[in-house]
Amino acid sequence: MPSGDVLASVSSALAVLIVLLACVELGDAAAAVGVYRLIQYDLAGAPLGSRAAALNHHAAALPLPAAADLSRSALVAPLLDLPLSFLREYLAEKKHLGGLLILLPKKISDEDATANNESKGQLKDSLAELEKLLLHEEVPYPVYFAFQDDHFDNLLADICKIASSGQPASATTGGYKLVVSSPEPRKVSSPTISNIQGWLPGLKGEGDTEQLPTIAIVANYDTFGAAPALSVGSDSNGSGAVALLEIARLFSRLYSNPKTRGKYNLLFGLTSGGPYNYNGTNKWLRSFDQRVRESIDYAICLNSVGSWNNELWMHVSKPPENPYIKQIFEDFSDVSKEVGVSVGIKHKKINVSNPRVAWEHEQFSRFRVTALTLSELSSPPEFLESTGGLYDTRESADAESVTRTVRLVSESLARHIYGLKGRNIDVFAENSSLAINPHYIQSWLDLLSRTPRVAPFLQKNDPFIAALKKELSEHTTDVHVQSDVLDGMFTFYDATKATLNVYQVASVTFDLLFLLVLGSYLIILFSFLVITTRGLDDLINIFRRPPSRKVKGA
Repeated sequence: MPSGDVLASVSSALAVLIVLLACVELGDAAAAVGVYRLIQYDLAGAPLGSRAAALNHHAAALPLPAAADLSRSALVAPLLDLPLSFLREYLAEKKHLGGLLILLPKKISDEDATANNESKGQLKDSLAELEKLLLHEEVPYPVYFAFQDDHFDNLLADICKIASSGQPASATTGGYKLVVSSPEPRKVSSPTISNIQGWLPGLKGEGDTEQLPTIAIVANYDTFGAAPALSVGSDSNGSGAVALLEIARLFSRLYSNPKTRGKYNLLFGLTSGGPYNYNGTNKWLRSFDQRVRESIDYAICLNSVGSWNNELWMHVSKPPENPYIKQIFEDFSDVSKEVGVSVGIKHKKINVSNPRVAWEHEQFSRFRVTALTLSELSSPPEFLESTGGLYDTRESADAESVTRTVRLVSESLARHIYGLKGRNIDVFAENSSLAINPHYIQSWLDLLSRTPRVAPFLQKNDPFIAALKKELSEHTTDVHVQSDVLDGMFTFYDATKATLNVYQVASVTFDLLFLLVLGSYLIILFSFLVITTRGLDDLINIFRRPPSRKVKGA
C-alpha cells in the first residue's frame, strides 16, 4: 500500500475519533433523575393543578436578576428557598414560566433528626401552604418534585455561577437544560374505588332467632396530595387502617373460641374515596341490605390516629346527651383514664342539604346509623386537606400513638361486648396471648408509608388492595372487595411520574470554535493528501478558476 494511502487512512480514522470523543463527552454530561409530577385534575369542570407535562428549557435558579424573563426557563428551587409570594404572583398575574422543579429534602426524617421543633414546624407549614396553593390553582406550566441530593446541589451551584455573570442561561451562553419527554396527559377513564370488608360473626344462643347486633369498625385507606406518586399518607389515614387491622387481629383470637365469642357481630371496613367526600363509604353503605344497616348499633371510624400524645377527640353528629353516644363516650373515658390519656367530645350537626361531609361517620349518620370518628384532629379539615400529602410520610406517624389507639378502642369494645363496665379488667393485657403486637403495627405502617394510594390511580386488581384483602382474610370471614366507579365532580389525568434528563449545554461560541478547529484540520488534511499523492500543482489547480469558453458563432 502506498504511504500516502496509509497516511490518509490514519488521518481519516483520527478525524472520526475526535468527533466520537466530543460526542462521548457530551453524553457524559447528561444525567437522568426520577421526578414526580404535580397532580392534574378537573373539579366540576374547572381545570386545576399542572396542565402540562413536557419540559425542554434551560435551568434557572434563585435569586433571579431584575426583570428576568422566565418564559423559556425552568426554575429549580429547594422547598425552603421558594417564596410562595413568587408563585402567587406568577399564578395571579398569569406570568409565563417555562417550568418549575421543586426540590424536597431527601428524607424529611433526616431534616427532622437534626432540626429543632421550630424548623420542623417550618418545613411542615411550607409543604402544607405549597400544596394548598398548587392544588387549588390552574398551573399552566409543568411542575415537578424531586428529592434534593449532591447532584442537585452541584447543579444549583453551577447555575448560580452562570447567573452571576449577568447573563441568563440560553442557547448563546450555555448552561444546563432540563428535558422531560412526556406525552400529553390523558384522562383516567372510569376511576375505581375499592372497599374491603370482613366479618366476625357473634355467638347466638340456642333457639335465638333474633339477628345479633353489629358494631362496625371503619377506616379509609386512600390518600390525595399534590404529587400522587408521593402521597403515602402514613398518618392520614394509614394509621387508621393499621389500627383497624390490629383490632381485627385481636378480636379474631377472642372470636375463634366459642367460649369467648361475643354476642355482637363485628364488621370491619377498609373504605376508599375518603378525600372525595367519603364516596366509597357512601357506596358501601348503600350496598347493604336494609336489615344489615338497621342491625348496626354503632360505627367507630378511625381517622388520623398516628401522631397524638395525650388527647384524642371523639367527633359525633348526634348530641352528646344521646344515650348511645353517652354510653360510648363513657366507655372510652373509663379506659382512657387507665391508659393515662384523655378523650374529648366534639359535636357537629350535619347539614342534610349540603352534600359535603367533613368526617366519615357523617355518611353513616345520613343513613340514620349511630357513628363517631376518633381522631387526633380537634376540628374537621378543609376540603382536600389532611388527606396524606407531601409532609405525611413515615416520620409523621408514631407506632406508639397507633398502639394507644388500638388499646383504647379494643378495651372499650371488649368491656361493652362482654359486659365488663366498671370491673377494671384488661382483656388485652401486656405479655398475654391477647397482647397488642407492636411489631405488627410497625411493619404495616412501614408498608403503607411506601405505598402511594391515590384512589384513581389504584386499579381494582392492584397488589396493595390484594394484600389488604389477604390480611383481612387472615382474621375475619366472608371477606370481599366491592369495586365501583368514583362518583362526583372529579376528573383525573395520568402521567404522575417521569424521568428528567439534565444536559450540560455548551454555548454557541464553543460550538463555533469547535467547528472552526475541526474545519481547519480537515482543510489542512485534505491539502496534505493532495500534495503527497498528486503534487502541489494539482492542489493549486483545484482552487484555480477554470478558463471561460467562448462559443463560436454559426
